[in-house]
Amino acid sequence: MADVLFQPLQFRNLSVKNRIFRSNIAGRFDNFDGSGTPTRIHWELQFARGGVGGILSSFVAVSMRGRIMPNYAMIDRDEHVPFWRELGKRVHEHDCKFILQLSHAGRQRDMPGLEFEKGLSSTGNAEPLHGFECERMTAQDIRETVRLFAGGARRARQAGLDGVELHAANGYLFTQFLSSAINDRDDDYGGSLANRARFLLEVVAAIRAEVGADFHLQAKISATEYNNALLPFDAPGNTIEDSVQVARWLEQAGVDALHVSSGSAFPHPKNPPGGFPVAEALKTFPIMIASGENELRNYLMLRSEPSARLYQLLWEKARGDKIEGINLEDSRRIQQAVSIPVICTGGFQTASVIRQALESGACRAVSIARPLVANNDLVQMFAAGLDQAPRPCTYCNKCLVNVLTNPLGCYEESRFDSRDQMIRQIYSVYQPLPFRD
Repeated sequence: MADVLFQPLQFRNLSVKNRIFRSNIAGRFDNFDGSGTPTRIHWELQFARGGVGGILSSFVAVSMRGRIMPNYAMIDRDEHVPFWRELGKRVHEHDCKFILQLSHAGRQRDMPGLEFEKGLSSTGNAEPLHGFECERMTAQDIRETVRLFAGGARRARQAGLDGVELHAANGYLFTQFLSSAINDRDDDYGGSLANRARFLLEVVAAIRAEVGADFHLQAKISATEYNNALLPFDAPGNTIEDSVQVARWLEQAGVDALHVSSGSAFPHPKNPPGGFPVAEALKTFPIMIASGENELRNYLMLRSEPSARLYQLLWEKARGDKIEGINLEDSRRIQQAVSIPVICTGGFQTASVIRQALESGACRAVSIARPLVANNDLVQMFAAGLDQAPRPCTYCNKCLVNVLTNPLGCYEESRFDSRDQMIRQIYSVYQPLPFRD
């Protein structure tokens, strides 16, 4: 029998050659104004050449005010279409699909940019980690943001990309509306679950009106929010039962697939599951300490060894013992409730674990980020019969902390023969074709 990992996956309007996607991850590879660069194309091609069936792009903001940090390519203007067309064309040369993730940060940003102003959100309460201030969105703000998402989808289709994904997970703008722990509105967009889901469903309807029914559209959601993971006195947020209902509404609205994650914020102990690298986090404070109301508190906590260790222990306790396949049970609940395919993310890097997930019906595909950063050719290793890479990802999360100030890559020196080898791997994305006369 054919290996389930390499069986094609058929969506309503899209076919993918295997069951493994590169999940949304990228570094600050682009221009400050949101225009793309060859470096991002080289980044994506590493995974296309490595054998994944499809690539889910990193966070692509639909407006300048909605980006998470500078130097990420955006899709807020028609002038960006040629870049995304070239990227898609290059990825397609490797029989790999490219799905662009339409995103808006809301109040949750990783770092400020030149245009920095208060983020837009469902609430007027500041983002709790960094303390970034925000403004409660008006009805006009919501209508304008719906229009921005529809425009982004139109541009993705014009660029010849294979579909779009709405980033409705991990604490970003859609989560800020969906979450019972964050959304404190008393209008048509707050209160009941149906009201909290209204904004997301309006965006789905607007995209379908803009691009038609034959363009692939999927949504990434946090199935269980665990909003009180580190602070037990906080509200827990949405449960799996809430998300099953949202998943049904999304299917009815015309979404072609669901991508299951967890957590009401990013970073979160359960997303990305792994360690909290204190030493690397401390290196980011020279640029972060004046950015949010809570940054001085965060710095003082992490620079003291007792409080830093306590925070790490709380993080590990909230995460739990399981890393690989951490979201599988929630994914199973949602896959049982809908007929469209569910993609599950969460630390996957072992072929037998992924096979079991697929064969058991917990999902129809998986998405992988950090283990593919560690081993771009992981899928080819699976095809060659390996169950895991010889030097697997350690889930240290140093890659995700370094992305604020350094190029994205694997920063776990124990995985390399030398530090020089690690640096060469990190800088490999900056090796374009030579200029020609």
